[in-house]
Amino acid sequence: MSQTVADVMTRKVFAVRQSTPFKDVIGMLRRGRVSAVPVVDSQDRVLGVVSEADLMLKEEALDREPPPVFERRRRRRERAKAAARQAGEVMSTPAVTISPLASVAEAARAMHERRVKRLPVVDQAGSLVGIVSRSDLIKVFLRSDEEICRDAEDELALPLRMTPDAIRLSVRNGVVRVEGRVKTRSEIAATVYCLKRIDGVVAVDNTLAFDVDDEESGTWFVSNGLVGP
Repeated sequence: MSQTVADVMTRKVFAVRQSTPFKDVIGMLRRGRVSAVPVVDSQDRVLGVVSEADLMLKEEALDREPPPVFERRRRRRERAKAAARQAGEVMSTPAVTISPLASVAEAARAMHERRVKRLPVVDQAGSLVGIVSRSDLIKVFLRSDEEICRDAEDELALPLRMTPDAIRLSVRNGVVRVEGRVKTRSEIAATVYCLKRIDGVVAVDNTLAFDVDDEESGTWFVSNGLVGP
């Protein structure tokens, strides 16, 4: 069974208010040994995030030239953050958040697409319940080979109804090796897909053979403009 964000997130979260002074935000980062903190309101709803990158703009501003007459919007935002005195003035908003019920894969995809290193975890009301970082997500790869193998056997036995005699599974250092013989070629793709989705799987070495090439016949009919065999 795939792990959710709730399984790997950090529940003790350091957070600040919009009115938290600039220097106090830095003190919070140092004490918590974190690189960013969520900014929340009185109901603990996430309003934004203050990261070290946001705070560094104040230091960078010391070496910048005076603002030109025509200045890009991004530069104006950075200059405003550089002049910030409180967390609410320097935070990045809106915050990219995620549900505790989301899968680890969904969290990883969100981080990659939005180019962030961590995600505040919020409940249905938008209140902060945890935070998940890149280091939290890669914990799934610490699962033992035995755990992965058990999940692999269960994963294939249920949806594909494969018996232990049909295929053989082994796991070493997170790499799943699958061998044996199945009836159709399409079953191989389904098998590999299921195995890759298991938490902790680094790669899948597939040596399965098949009896019927159902994919080849399907391709021929499509190429000839027909809708089926």
